[in-house]
Amino acid sequence: MPTDLSPTARALRTLEILQSRTTGVTADELAASLGVTERAARRYVGILREAGIPVHSTRGPYGGYRLGRGARLPPVVFTEPEALGLVMAVLDGQPAAADPDADDLVGAALGKVIRALPESVGRQAAALREHASAAPDRNPSRPDPALTSTLVAAGAARRRVLVTYRGESGDEWEAEVDPWAVVVRYGRWYLLCHSHHSDAIRTYRIDRVRAVRQTAHGFEMPDGLDPVAALEENLGKGWEFPTRVVFDVPMAEVVPWIRPPMGRLEPSGDGCVLVGSTRNPTMYAQEWLARLPFAFRVEGGQELRAAVEALATRLTAAVTDEP
Repeated sequence: MPTDLSPTARALRTLEILQSRTTGVTADELAASLGVTERAARRYVGILREAGIPVHSTRGPYGGYRLGRGARLPPVVFTEPEALGLVMAVLDGQPAAADPDADDLVGAALGKVIRALPESVGRQAAALREHASAAPDRNPSRPDPALTSTLVAAGAARRRVLVTYRGESGDEWEAEVDPWAVVVRYGRWYLLCHSHHSDAIRTYRIDRVRAVRQTAHGFEMPDGLDPVAALEENLGKGWEFPTRVVFDVPMAEVVPWIRPPMGRLEPSGDGCVLVGSTRNPTMYAQEWLARLPFAFRVEGGQELRAAVEALATRLTAAVTDEP
């Protein structure tokens, strides 16, 4: 680190080091990173505390300095790659944020972050936002931030909630659930929960949640719960149309091509069979089965067989010489 930095610059560098560490930073480590003595390192920690930044210190082999939570924490210090990566992630997830004049909640927040950045970093981030073009999302399904926050808070507090939900057909109902986890999957936000009405695991799209009310009842989280794995497994169950696809290929070759929402893959003789259900047989045929690189037979259900037949007819017509 340069030796001609001012005390303010070293204090900001101290803040950056503390922000980048989830564990405690000892005075020795801090001094080595700053290129100063332990005494000087402690002095820079003192400067941060005088500025109202909550820097806590703990003793022991895993102790050291670490940042606490506090409303007086100043703007986070980003490096240029971090700032550009943040802008890219926002534009990738929310194309509307690219327009600073648009009435977009995330775009407004991104503008505040860019304006708070140091000049050298903020200039590059602003240029990226201005000149990058983001295609509009054809199927936006972003949930309300306040409702999402309420669900996350209820899950953290282990509190049961009453959820008002709008189904795909437009009808609404209320469900009493234990909010186990909020899971983001392929750009969509889901609530993984236990429904007390059906006494079963349920997954709700949070963009279809109309209201959330926390109750006084608590709940226990299942031991060893893997929210992502549980969501993936649950998405492949309980839909309207059954599916059964048979492969004359060893199961080990098929496994890498099967996603959990497609169903459960089981061995069958020298091959394997995929058993599940879907609410959209056409999508199942066109987007999932059509991409498989080996032969298969659709033995059920009737709706999926019809969807595969329609797809085969359309593709065959595309290479037929007759008009």
